[in-house]
Amino acid sequence: MSIPPDENRAAELAIETRGLTKRFGTQTAVDGIDVTVPPGSVFGFLGPNGSGKTTTIRMLLGLIRPSGGQARVLGEAMPHSLDTVLPRVGALVEGPAFSPFLTGEQNLRRFDAADRHSSGRTRGQRVAAALERVGLTHAAKKKAHAYSLGMKQRLGLASALLMPRDLLVLDEPTNGLDPQGTREVRALIRSFAADGTTVFVSSHLLAEVEQLCTHVGVMSGGRLIAQGTLDDFRRSGARTRVQVRTPDLESARSVLASLGVELDARHEASDRETATGFMPEAAAPEAIVAALVAAGVRVRGFAIVSESLEQRFVELTGEGFDVVA
Repeated sequence: MSIPPDENRAAELAIETRGLTKRFGTQTAVDGIDVTVPPGSVFGFLGPNGSGKTTTIRMLLGLIRPSGGQARVLGEAMPHSLDTVLPRVGALVEGPAFSPFLTGEQNLRRFDAADRHSSGRTRGQRVAAALERVGLTHAAKKKAHAYSLGMKQRLGLASALLMPRDLLVLDEPTNGLDPQGTREVRALIRSFAADGTTVFVSSHLLAEVEQLCTHVGVMSGGRLIAQGTLDDFRRSGARTRVQVRTPDLESARSVLASLGVELDARHEASDRETATGFMPEAAAPEAIVAALVAAGVRVRGFAIVSESLEQRFVELTGEGFDVVA
């Protein structure tokens, strides 16, 4: 499958793939995915470990060649346009790698010197600005081996910011970080997006995607099974549950059923004093309570519970996600 010949549409997207596929021998790691990443978005590429996220990123960056399909990054075909695209892309894939006995500043100088598009005359200014951006000016002269994991991750982000970038590609940017380090990296990603940079974040952490992203794509078993805005995911397929705590369980169930509530017997099996079910879209909570009271049901508790984003993703993939912040 090839990219449609609509150059204007392609230029509008930060990333676009059509039928992108990668096989390793008889194993298909990425199976014909169509990804669309709007410019200026924070796109969460979500999926359990081993679902094909990193392989996809490596194809997008030209690190490995696809077995089939095509991809555009910043409107250019990849990997054919590596020389023009990669200078506009900052990437942090599979964790930062630094020389441990060089300082943070020296490591960044080496990274900058390896970029043939950078000027040696302004290298010091770029390095200083990148360190300041990620909050590491105070540790510029400290050797990298003495950095905490969170500081190393921030130094990796600094290396991706040595030159102006239109797109940042971050593979598991908070992986292995403690809560403080996670908060620091999240704050940095938000600041990048606020400046208008498109950020593509691969993660298996649902909380990370939910707190950071405007758009999301869900991978499972090498396939992209859903994508859209985060708000779309919250609405799409979401069901609202009603819970009534009462000693008059059978009467409550009867009233709920008469109002079109789809009763959930599995929940009731573990709680003999709560009637629960999924509300029809047109139902009003106050009308349900009024009907229960009119039927003589002693209502000791009433709650409306929306389906969580976690439940929606588990429903899509059949797998759980790590939801630890």
